[in-house]
Amino acid sequence: MKILAIETSCDETGIALLHASGTVRAPRVKVLENLVTTQIPIHRPFGGVVPNLAKREHLKNLPILFGRLRAKYPRLKFDLITVTVGPGLEPALWTGITFAQSLAKEYGVPLIGANHLEGHLYSFLLSQKKGATAASTASAGARKNIFPAIALIVSGGHTILLKLDSFTKWKRLGETRDDAAGEAFDKVARLLDLPYPGGPEVERLARAGNPAAIAFPRPMLHEKNYDFSFSGLKTSVLYYMREHAAKPQGNDKKMTAGANAGANVADVAASFQEAALDVLVRKTIRAAREFGAGSILLSGGVAANKALRSRLAREAKKAGCAFFVPDFKYNLDNGAMIGVAGYMAYLCKKRYKMEARGDMEI
Repeated sequence: MKILAIETSCDETGIALLHASGTVRAPRVKVLENLVTTQIPIHRPFGGVVPNLAKREHLKNLPILFGRLRAKYPRLKFDLITVTVGPGLEPALWTGITFAQSLAKEYGVPLIGANHLEGHLYSFLLSQKKGATAASTASAGARKNIFPAIALIVSGGHTILLKLDSFTKWKRLGETRDDAAGEAFDKVARLLDLPYPGGPEVERLARAGNPAAIAFPRPMLHEKNYDFSFSGLKTSVLYYMREHAAKPQGNDKKMTAGANAGANVADVAASFQEAALDVLVRKTIRAAREFGAGSILLSGGVAANKALRSRLAREAKKAGCAFFVPDFKYNLDNGAMIGVAGYMAYLCKKRYKMEARGDMEI
């Protein structure tokens, strides 16, 4: 079946066209088109996403992207429309829902809602090789079946650890109690006077620093549960920056270049990133060992962090687990991941109300 998918949960407008087939045990998806328009230049002056501006841009971008799709496929047809209904910014979500409803009426096809977090969870399916199923792509050294699996969903708004018994049955092992990991990256970026979005900037700066230079705390690392906390880590960076801040020069009451001149900001970035990734990776691996996981799944915007990808892949191999992570283009919000989430919901007869739910959970 062909699926038209729409994503407007935050500051990316996404429309995708997919061909989906197979069963809930062996789904197959092929991305035909994945169109994304970012709003980063719009929100950068504010240091974060402004909901009403995001809504305005989605209203402008949705017809443009769909027009590009229709121009490429003059006889455009699809069997199903799926749209993100949550979680996310509700003004932004409503733009996608309303647009999808009008298309469903125009084309006379069914419309179903999709959970944004399920989109991230299933996004590794978008990177399959031709003719392969997710259950058949595990490395030769790992188990033949990827289940049970441990899934780490890590983004600007969520840090969640799941145990999956199948593509449709999972249990939440833990989540962040305060800031999500991506949120902590963005806040630390502001402390370092780095531009929005902060996560990629912290990662870039960290490459020039020493990750062992500063002993930042590893919150909840030794707790027996699988919850996370990154607020204290962020605060530790704040205190460190204050203690090592540059002093005003002469009559100039402004700080010298950057956030300060008393601290090596590259070392701060590298040490912060090392602490955050240490907690994420070690808790994920501990869960994999405890529950005898056959594989580890990594997804969400922070999954684009190369240090996290490489370290978790390396540790997964040591633990005898297959490792799955989407291609970089599918880590950030996009329509393709909503398409696969919608397809799985369709197969399972899972139906979400066609209304924006900012606090929806997985």
